[in-house]
Amino acid sequence: MTTRSTYDPHRKWQPRQPGTGSGKTSAMIASLDAEGYESVGAPFGHALVAAAKVDPRIVGLTADLSKYTDLHVFAQAFPDRFYQMGMAEQVMISAAAGMAREGFIPFATTYAVFASRRAYDFIAMAIAEENLPVKIVCALPGLTTGYGPSHQATEDLAIFRGLPNLTIVDPCDAIDVAEAVPALVAHDGPVYMRLPRGKVPSVLRAHDPDYRFELGRARLIRDGSDALVISSGFMTMRALDAAAELERHGVSVAVLHCPTIKPLDTETILAEARKGGRLVVTAENHTRVGGLGEAVAATLLTNGVAPTFRMIGLPDQFLDAGALPTLHDRYGISTRAIARQLRGWL
Repeated sequence: MTTRSTYDPHRKWQPRQPGTGSGKTSAMIASLDAEGYESVGAPFGHALVAAAKVDPRIVGLTADLSKYTDLHVFAQAFPDRFYQMGMAEQVMISAAAGMAREGFIPFATTYAVFASRRAYDFIAMAIAEENLPVKIVCALPGLTTGYGPSHQATEDLAIFRGLPNLTIVDPCDAIDVAEAVPALVAHDGPVYMRLPRGKVPSVLRAHDPDYRFELGRARLIRDGSDALVISSGFMTMRALDAAAELERHGVSVAVLHCPTIKPLDTETILAEARKGGRLVVTAENHTRVGGLGEAVAATLLTNGVAPTFRMIGLPDQFLDAGALPTLHDRYGISTRAIARQLRGWL
């Protein structure tokens, strides 16, 4: 059963202060600093169980990482539909492709860095070229582990964006994850989804009570007149917190959440970017090379929209190991760092 912290639906949301938090983030099993929000335990695992109860085609595979991708929840509920493939990502991907050819809907889980670097050719040839409905769900995306370059998938979006037929999802929170699962099941094609796992904050409805995940669609979570932040993943949470902090200093920041990286919701992005007088900034938990920022920039330029434009993301380098709060500050993706950059540009 999904576990939740004590939550009063009538309590007014209060933004946390930038830079606050215990700093006791495990390097390997990362949980994001998210004070002020309720949290949900293993939303992916529970959502997959719920989907599998009504769809017998769903099977789960993992490369020796069921506990660290929340697939252990599915394994406990459906042991006869769970496949432990060991530390062999290429084999797992090939097996998932074979299952898809036989009419199943496989959910294959590992770490993002292993899927994007080790298994790319197998994903390209066995799954994407054949347009098979394999869902590749990967934990530790971007800078969500302190274990250094061997586990930091800072370039996974750049690697996968160029792959035909592949839909790419970068969810913000527990709501996105839980609602993305049935959308992925319904989508007739391959998907790569970045996975926040463990205790995942529930962020978006604290700011927009009517929020619903829609595959391929972006949503304006917060409006503002001075700047527009276009973000994905947990950077939407950080952008919302930074916007709340900046509001206290008289700065008005809009936040457009883009949980689907490919296909990009160009219609909504262009409509918001055309609202004159605002600085447009992208924010992503990924290198500034080849991710959301460059996708948005290309969309704007090829459609003749040219606002003042900036990008917040990770640098084009292999990153250090260490505690996540320290690394997020160092590389400019903490709430405090986002607020500082926005104020500097404005």
